[in-house]
Amino acid sequence: MKLVRFGKPGAERAGMIDVGGAVRDVSRIVRDWNAQSLGDGSLQKVAAADAAGFPPAPDGARLGAPVAAPGKLIIIGLNYAAHATETNAAAPQQPIVVLISPQALCGPNDDIILPPGSAKSDWEVELAVVIGRSANNVAEADALSHVAGYAIANDVSEREVQLQGAGQWGMGKSFPTFAPLGPWLVTADEIPDPQNLTLTLELNGKVRQQGHTSDMIFTVAQLISYISAITPLHPGDTICTGTPPGVGMGQKPPEFLRAGDELRLTVEGLGEQRCKVAGG
Repeated sequence: MKLVRFGKPGAERAGMIDVGGAVRDVSRIVRDWNAQSLGDGSLQKVAAADAAGFPPAPDGARLGAPVAAPGKLIIIGLNYAAHATETNAAAPQQPIVVLISPQALCGPNDDIILPPGSAKSDWEVELAVVIGRSANNVAEADALSHVAGYAIANDVSEREVQLQGAGQWGMGKSFPTFAPLGPWLVTADEIPDPQNLTLTLELNGKVRQQGHTSDMIFTVAQLISYISAITPLHPGDTICTGTPPGVGMGQKPPEFLRAGDELRLTVEGLGEQRCKVAGG
């Protein structure tokens, strides 16, 4: 099942994608996809209903991030060995875990707004994992049973803030609109193996990133187990699991986002994002 949130920013409603690809309004069962509804059985109620009985969303309705206000938005750094190499960093011996502001979330097709004066804002296509059942010190073998679903994420990063001087990884990734998510949250039953997915990012029609989740240094299950041993994970918590090589800072010469750029991101089975860049 593919879950969506549709409507104007701040007024989104819960929806799903029917077999014909249309958005259906499921708000008579669940008002929004958030920490409460992902953990209280609402997902199962929607799955059991006849999708044709839900009214269609308005034509052209905007899609928001498919999960509202996660308690934690977690970024994993340098989780693909080739990406670590292109940034001149050693492959980590344990996951690099960064918490960023959930206010960075935006819809999959919303504009990415560069902060004033930004000169080194970068792109990162990632597989995002959304928790559906609380996880506290879970074993790796049980970790995937705590997943509600998967989505595409773009971990946009302002490299000057992230890396220069003292370096502030979390702050460099926390600007508003720096975490486009979606278009859908694809439930875990439709993604039997999260380590068997191809990721691609195009900038202005040219492929910049192409990778495969089998190349992760730490698997999705390992990440959930590791993080949950430090801090409990709850429904709605979202983990962006790292990016393959091809980011802007790794280009020769380096290349960064500018107003007017257009991005297209895909992850196998999870749809596509299309964002324009503004501001700066």
